[in-house]
This record gives sequence, C-alpha cells and structure tokens, in this order.
Amino acid sequence: MTTYTTDMQEGLVAETIKIKGDKGDDVRAFVARPTTPGPHPGVLLIHHIPGWDEWYRQQTMRFARHGYIAISPNLYERDGHGIPEEVATKARAAGALPDSQVVADCQGAIDWLRSRSDLNGNVGVIGSCSGGRHTMLVASLATGVTSAVNLWGGGVVMAPEELSEQQPVSPVDYTDRLNVPLLGLFGNDDARPSPEAVDQHEAALKAAGKDYEFHRYDGAGHGFMYDHAPLYRQAAAVDAWKKIWDFFGRTLS
Repeated sequence: MTTYTTDMQEGLVAETIKIKGDKGDDVRAFVARPTTPGPHPGVLLIHHIPGWDEWYRQQTMRFARHGYIAISPNLYERDGHGIPEEVATKARAAGALPDSQVVADCQGAIDWLRSRSDLNGNVGVIGSCSGGRHTMLVASLATGVTSAVNLWGGGVVMAPEELSEQQPVSPVDYTDRLNVPLLGLFGNDDARPSPEAVDQHEAALKAAGKDYEFHRYDGAGHGFMYDHAPLYRQAAAVDAWKKIWDFFGRTLS
C-alpha cells in the first residue's frame, strides 16, 4: 500500500549521529526523517551480520520517505571503521556480539527516538538475519517498543549446545516477555531459520497467547528481500513489503 499522492510536499533529512549505547559508549547511528510536520511514528532498524551497510542506509531512508523517523545504529562500533564488509569480517572473527550489548545499544536508539518532540509516541523495531534475532531480544527485553518485525531471524530458537557467554539465552525463551504485536516473514527454502525452527517459534508464541502473524514464502530462501543480491526473490519481496507497511501502519500510526 503506497503512502504517496502526486500533490504531496516531500522532503527528508538524513545524517549520521552519535547516540549513547551500552556502558555509555558513543555509537554511530544513521538517521532519516521527514521534513513534513509531525508527529511521526518511529522505527529502529537492526542491521544484519554483513554489517551496517548500504542496504540498511537505503531502508532507513525508505522508511523516512514513508513518514517514519528512522534510526539504524552501528552494532559493530567497537570493531573499528572502514568498508562495512571488512568491519563485519573483523567483528565476526571476534565472536558473536554479546546480546546484552546489542539490547543496550538498541535501547539507546529507542531512547533517542522517544526524546524527539515530533514522535507520535510509537516505535517499531525491524531487523533481518541476525537483526531478526536481535529484534526478538529487543522487543522482549527493551523498553519503549510498540511493535516488531522479524525478517528471517536465525538463532531465535537455539539448541543448548549453541548457547554461549555472549548469547546465554535462546530468544524464544523470552516469549513470555514479548508484549507487543509481532510480524514474522520467512522463506521456506531457508536453512537458518529452517521451517522447523519457524514452527517451533510459532508454537511458543501460540502457546503463550501472543499477538503475532507469520508469513512464509515458497521458492524463497535467506535474504529474499535483498534487492542487491542473487538471493532476491521479487514476488516474495514485493508482498513482504506490502505486509510490513500494512503492519506498521496498523500498529504505529
């Protein structure tokens, strides 16, 4: 569903700022917002394993064009700076990001959104791949979240042997603490999360009586919405974006 009309006055501001993250660290974040009068809903975009890259900047501006105040923090801030792919490689070599650090960094982004006088009071969170997993953690453990979208988050359901000091709890085990509407979008050809893992996640949500909707796409695998990559599946991606705009339109407007 489009939000455009041919007579609308359109403009946006996009820039890199610094927010306060875990332990008071300065964390860079890319933000974009409409120049039209508010109030506007807010959205936090949590980047994927490949890093704080161009795709996430493009989507941050995309949300701003649709009337959202959008922010995407650099979760790899402590791993140095350079080409996003190189920074991501360095971050992965150092091991998984601590879940507590990610939640605290994202809380800083939520707090920045909520400090704005042009926010309408609602903040959504969305992330893909590892960002989908982190979305589940933030939606369950952070404060100030209104609704959440998990894009094929791998590792939401974890086996005991997958747990570590950095990731001590499987996000699905926080289901009872998830008290916001959730949209999940998945490819049936994905291996992480596998269809079986999505089934387990859905069963936990259903058993806990949570407000959720899951949609799965045949012929689509991991990253099916990445229009810059061979993983892209146009029909699934177009439908997924329609569902995102509808869901956030209903829960954040």
